Amino acid sequence: MSIEEIIIDKVRILPPDKQQEALDFVEFLLAKMQKQELSAQEIKSGVSALTLAQEYVGCVEAASDLSTNKDYMDGYGL
Repeated sequence: MSIEEIIIDKVRILPPDKQQEALDFVEFLLAKMQKQELSAQEIKSGVSALTLAQEYVGCVEAASDLSTNKDYMDGYGL
């Protein structure tokens, strides 16, 4: 008996709510696998660090422009 057949037999025994949990877990594993494959492809293709970090741009709240507003450094240093 293959692993696939064993999994199917065991899932059939579960109540519907547990079958849904099993499906959710399988979908999570598939998404994780796809993300890893995509990440490996990006690394091979020479994607820039900015492109990889693009989804995180703007996710942190801070002063509008720290490079021109030096007040944030008051009290540090000498």
